[in-house]
Amino acid sequence: MKLALFDLDHTLLPIDSDYSWGVFTTTIGWTDPVDFSRRNDEFFAHYQAGTLDVHDYVRFATDAMRRQGAINSEAAHDHFMRAVVQPAIKPQALALVREHQQAGDEVIIVTATNEFVTRPIAQAFGVSELIAVELERDTSPGGTGWITGEIRGVPSFREGKVTRVAQWLASRKLDWADVDSTFYTDSINDLPLMENVTHPVATNPDERLRAVATERGWRILDLF
Repeated sequence: MKLALFDLDHTLLPIDSDYSWGVFTTTIGWTDPVDFSRRNDEFFAHYQAGTLDVHDYVRFATDAMRRQGAINSEAAHDHFMRAVVQPAIKPQALALVREHQQAGDEVIIVTATNEFVTRPIAQAFGVSELIAVELERDTSPGGTGWITGEIRGVPSFREGKVTRVAQWLASRKLDWADVDSTFYTDSINDLPLMENVTHPVATNPDERLRAVATERGWRILDLF
């Protein structure tokens, strides 16, 4: 099997979808703009530095959604897709995904952003297989059925991406040795997965990843 794995934010999209969703919820009045922006910027800086506590971040990032409930959150996300995401989907990114699909490769988006934000984005790219941070839901008797702010299972972040892809393979009775895998990413946070695939591609790489890719002779793709 040929496997084409794609990170999402700053790899297929020239924006960070999680960060942009947070900014969007502020613009529609769900959060205090000053306090939210300060905390959102702090978390984003930790992500870029490789020091993010993903559990703390997901609690923060889903807080407004938990308070708003499912109906309001889904309606807001539809607006977010039209206003922010669709204009950010570039032809060259779509073409890269289609190239792998037309070659018969299994295409998967593997992202550290949560599934609520990213499932519609994956669908917009025509990708049905998504490995994202899964959100726990309140399934207790009389519970809301809505998200709790906690992560379900292993978060697809840093080493967790390796684990989640391995789980995906195992569910199909496959192992790393059974696939010819390519992984596109911009982030040094994804170095563990890059080291596990057959063909790592540093895509729009951050400064640290570009240095590693140059040193190791990995392909560098400046898509944007």
